Amino acid sequence: MAMHTHHPVTGPPAAPVRETTGHLLLRAWCVAVIVLALGGVGLVNAVGPVAAGVVVVGSAVVSAVVWAVVRPPVLVSRLPWLAFGYVGWALLSILWSAWPAASVVTWLMLAVTTFQGLFVGAMLAWRDVVRAVASAAKWIVALSLLFELGVSLLVHGPLLPGFVIPAERMDPIVYWSRDNLLDGGRIQGIFGNANLLAPAMIVAIIVFAVRFAARAPRRPLLLVWIAVAAYLFVRAGSATAVVAAAFVALVLVTVLVMRTARRPGERTRWYLLFALLGVGGGAVLWFGRDALFGVLGRSSDLTGRDMIWQAVLERANQHPLHGWGYSTPWIADQPLIDGWIVDHGETVVQAHSMWVDAYLQLGGVGVGLLALVYLAYLWRSWFFAVDRPRWDLQADRPYSPLTLLPTLIGALLVVQGLTESAPLLLWGWMFVVLFGAKIKQAPLVGVGPAERTLSIERGELQRPAP
Repeated sequence: MAMHTHHPVTGPPAAPVRETTGHLLLRAWCVAVIVLALGGVGLVNAVGPVAAGVVVVGSAVVSAVVWAVVRPPVLVSRLPWLAFGYVGWALLSILWSAWPAASVVTWLMLAVTTFQGLFVGAMLAWRDVVRAVASAAKWIVALSLLFELGVSLLVHGPLLPGFVIPAERMDPIVYWSRDNLLDGGRIQGIFGNANLLAPAMIVAIIVFAVRFAARAPRRPLLLVWIAVAAYLFVRAGSATAVVAAAFVALVLVTVLVMRTARRPGERTRWYLLFALLGVGGGAVLWFGRDALFGVLGRSSDLTGRDMIWQAVLERANQHPLHGWGYSTPWIADQPLIDGWIVDHGETVVQAHSMWVDAYLQLGGVGVGLLALVYLAYLWRSWFFAVDRPRWDLQADRPYSPLTLLPTLIGALLVVQGLTESAPLLLWGWMFVVLFGAKIKQAPLVGVGPAERTLSIERGELQRPAP
């Protein structure tokens, strides 16, 4: 039986603060938006590019309506203008594009992804952003495992996109699932590509670990999710993802060490030490790549990527300043793309490096803008993670584990971008816009006008004061 005191000073206990239905629905929609970004390739494999495009554009329309209704506080001066510059240059490239139709379609996807990143950051406070990313990651982990399990138990063989069972054996590169879950081979999850599954699992492990460190509810279940994501990561067998995971771990250790600094200049020694470790590790990776990738079961040319880079650079050098026109990814049926670079009988639709891809499409100007976007993002996310939260004279406030997420995601994207073009679209670009804009709008977790406005107080979502 509940009991409370009748002392005149102490009133009856108040019920715990609960989130309103509206806020729960808002966060659920943000989770759906992030799921679309994380698992967009899986959606294309399931329903085809046209239907997937309709879903993506429809989701943007819904988000625009929600934005107009909720009217979250946004400081215009703190929007990610460098990212807008890259998007604007991509739009301008339609004027001279060698594949104008592809440029229009893919730019629309870029614009939607950029808007959705801004939408999630504007609608949710930091704690809810991390929670939404974690919820979306759970969906991707669960769907990938259940998809591979369903193929092994029900199909008993490879599966093509569109849930088509092939009538005869085909090149494994075209399969959505190779039915490898139970035989020990590499699995691809809902992505149909092990090199896309593995980085997504790194994202999942990072956000689950951050939530665990932040003492989120049901922490034992988070350990289970981490274990499942780690299992899928190992089964994906992506050599480049292993390197990316090692770099993320190095960045995490560096951040935690930096947080121990107590005196001015103390970080300088740590910066020098970790810079030497990074340079030394890079040298070992480069000069010992034959042995390293041999251990990982891969060739030192990263499965033919050097051939792809050479071909792309030769074409990109014909228009070194402005490029050939935006198209991320490439559209295989375009005359200049169809049959240009072929791998296992299939036309290649990316340069397997976001920097080489940006150079081909948008020239040196695009590469410069992209570099500025990432430099600004990495700079802000780094100090967001290593600086102690402070807005007055008190200098001993504890660090928040939530501040680790943007910089660790940034470390993953930097390494992934060396051998994949994925960071230029879907969840890679969305997270750069989302976290980059959020850090500028709310540089302190739970503190400041943007955070206070979006926080849950007295059970309702507060609007900005007039």
